[in-house]
Amino acid sequence: MRLVRFMHGGRTGYGVHDGEKVYATCWEPFDRIEEEPQPLEESDVTMLAPSVPSKIVAVGLNYSDHAAEFGLEIPEEPVLFLKASSTLLDPGGAVVYPAQSLRVDYEAELAVVMGAEARSLSEDEAPGAVLGYTCGLDMTARDLQLKDGQWTRAKNFDTFCPLGPWVETDLDPGDLAIELRLNGEVRQSSGTSRMIFGVPALVSFISGVMTLYPGDVILTGTPPGVGEVRRGDEVSMTIEGIGTLSVTIS
Repeated sequence: MRLVRFMHGGRTGYGVHDGEKVYATCWEPFDRIEEEPQPLEESDVTMLAPSVPSKIVAVGLNYSDHAAEFGLEIPEEPVLFLKASSTLLDPGGAVVYPAQSLRVDYEAELAVVMGAEARSLSEDEAPGAVLGYTCGLDMTARDLQLKDGQWTRAKNFDTFCPLGPWVETDLDPGDLAIELRLNGEVRQSSGTSRMIFGVPALVSFISGVMTLYPGDVILTGTPPGVGEVRRGDEVSMTIEGIGTLSVTIS
């Protein structure tokens, strides 16, 4: 099932996408639930980031070949950092190139959207707390990351977490093709089977550190091929079984 969050007629709605139409099931501020979901043409709605998380937990160096391209050792445990919810960007939006940076990189990632509160879950319990999966871009001011010696500023500029286009619930995340194109040219091409820590391991590990709430997002790391963007570029990433997330750089 594809779960969507969208704008229609000045209202924010939630619903289901059947591949052709969007069926609205409820509207913010959740004072109206559709007993019979209202069908809307996809061309009449604007897709929004499918989740509004309390936090975005990102994982660094979760592909062995990505670690190798930076000359870094494979971590023994997941390397975690946080992205603020203010970094969210809707599908089709524009990533704002920060004035403080001279180099911004793309990083295509499988994003996990939580569906239930999760605290200290085992790997066997973890999948039951996941709502589904979507595409995420972890934009990074690489020069500031190196300058600061830590990742907070580099990862947290507004618009630095494009997310979407929807949440796919019926999906096995273990072996999905992931690809990123920059101005139509393939720059990243890999598969989630190459992750060092899979989704159950990540949910279990993170929930042992902090409570995950419904709607929270986990970015599971990026494959090799990360690179620089410039103003005016178009970035498009596709994950098998989910769809395509596209943004521009402004």
